[in-house]
Amino acid sequence: MKSKSLVSIDDLNTDEILGILDLAEEFEKKPVQNLLEGKIIATLFFEPSTRTRLSFESAISRLGGKIVGFADSSSSSVSKGETLHDTIRMVSNYSDLIVMRHPIEGSARFASEISSVPVINAGDGANQHPTQTLLDLYSIRKTQGTLDNLNIFMVGDLKYGRTVHSLMMAMSRWNTTFNFISPEELRMPDEFKLYLENLGLKYYEHTDFTDIISKADIIYMTRVQKERFSDPIEYEKVKNIYVLRNSMLSNTKPNMRILHPLPRVNEINPDVDSNPKAYYFEQALNGVFTRQAILCKFLNIK
Repeated sequence: MKSKSLVSIDDLNTDEILGILDLAEEFEKKPVQNLLEGKIIATLFFEPSTRTRLSFESAISRLGGKIVGFADSSSSSVSKGETLHDTIRMVSNYSDLIVMRHPIEGSARFASEISSVPVINAGDGANQHPTQTLLDLYSIRKTQGTLDNLNIFMVGDLKYGRTVHSLMMAMSRWNTTFNFISPEELRMPDEFKLYLENLGLKYYEHTDFTDIISKADIIYMTRVQKERFSDPIEYEKVKNIYVLRNSMLSNTKPNMRILHPLPRVNEINPDVDSNPKAYYFEQALNGVFTRQAILCKFLNIK
């Protein structure tokens, strides 16, 4: 591994990514094993989380590990003014690995440089979310049978969406065509588009996708994140700009699947849930198996 911690998807080379996906496949077949017996995992969530926190805790519990930490920083010494530096130094004394979510970009890298144990980034602001990316890759490979030569539609908040940033970086390792669908205010940042240009990969930008939806292999929907907006008026302007409905899916490819990192707000109508092309709830379940693989990989187990 390039580093002992997983802060960015780029901390893993392609073989390491595929190895984690293969291991996740094994855990899907046999999720309950005592591989983490005697290990203590700290889950530090300075920012609210449901799926990421609970799937990590489920993964740890199914592997026989113990969990310490907090789901709300107000219940920790952070509320007394303790710095992130001191929190990480202390918690690394109590645990074998730290899973951390924090609202400030770069916080996970900072924590990894201080900690004496591996740090797994569970999301740092609008920057990266590598464990979500790995479960997304697992879901894409499982539904498509490959990660190569796919047409990925990314829809919604592409400016602040850490999940789309991480997934784009990961899928750029294969011959992927990207379609970015967003309002002007939430376009994919220029540095990510330049990254694709330097690799010679194709990307297209749209403000609507109803006329081109038939070309998609994967539609990756995202919510417009209210918590990233300082101006509530700007949020109100764009919050419901894209709503995927079941009626829009009639001419899509048979293999097409709809992913979403969740939570959703209004961007996927509930009438899509019964469509076999809806895969977001199965995608969330895949997070348990993928995170089991990540934990074992970074603890050098199995």
